[in-house]
Amino acid sequence: MDALKLKVLIARRAPADVVEKLSAHFDVDFHDGEAPLSADELRARLQGKVGAYITGTERITAELLAACPELRAVCTMSVGYNHIDLAACTARRVLVTNTPDVLTETTADLGFALLMATARRMGEGERLLRDGLWKSWAWDFLAGADVHGTTLGILGMGRIGQAIARRGRFGFGMNVAYHNRSRLPADTEAELGARYLSKDELLRQADHLILVLPYSAESHHCIATAELALMKPTATLVNIARGGLVDEDALAAALREHRIAAAGLDVFEGEPRVNPALLSLPNIVLTPHIGSATMPTRLAMARLAADNLVAALTGAPPPTPLNPEVL
Repeated sequence: MDALKLKVLIARRAPADVVEKLSAHFDVDFHDGEAPLSADELRARLQGKVGAYITGTERITAELLAACPELRAVCTMSVGYNHIDLAACTARRVLVTNTPDVLTETTADLGFALLMATARRMGEGERLLRDGLWKSWAWDFLAGADVHGTTLGILGMGRIGQAIARRGRFGFGMNVAYHNRSRLPADTEAELGARYLSKDELLRQADHLILVLPYSAESHHCIATAELALMKPTATLVNIARGGLVDEDALAAALREHRIAAAGLDVFEGEPRVNPALLSLPNIVLTPHIGSATMPTRLAMARLAADNLVAALTGAPPPTPLNPEVL
């Protein structure tokens, strides 16, 4: 089949140059909407399509794949891919790609900003000021936690975790400790000044704990009641990875009862719905999944996803395949 006649779906609003690039190669069905397609709508729009350009909000399940037998490539504009059944795609020889690397530094920036805002109670301070409740100075007024010189705990030490470690060590003189599925090479540990600890010991030692690990069935609710009980009452917790890593009810209880000091979340288990138990707490900073949200980074992600789709369907090696064995 001539490549110009291959049909693809762009499932979410995308930059104009991405739409133009894909339209130059394919017959494009473009969902130019703010709201994501429902599961039924996505299945209907994928009929007859060989390629799908998606974001983290579209779920690619085994059931959807069975209903869309012509699909050959799924290219997501995200680094995470827990919304895609990778095993099912591989079994059906559907190529899957993501967009790693281009968002590493930007996401690390947001992670550290959220850590700072959480430690220094910036969310509480802004709400108090906007509500007209700032009346005078007191020695303990909005007194938070130091960041410089404290222990930064990183759970998950991939590209983003290492970028955060560099910010903590070289920017703030923090003592870096981490836990990961596999230990880093000794020279990388030395470069980052990072100590490898068991997960439990990391929870006990960290003054500021940040989650940067992939989501999977094994990591679901890896921070729950038992884990929160190991943390210092003065510690903060930041999650910029995936919402399902944290048992949000357990976190809300720990914050409400001051068993940890504060938390900062950029991701949520049911997003865009946010657990109501979190919304009423003063000692939490909440942002709407904006870890990669700078214009240069989002454009780079969008363009990489488009490059992957063009390559996947025109016989070239895709830049960032997740299951290259299907090529």
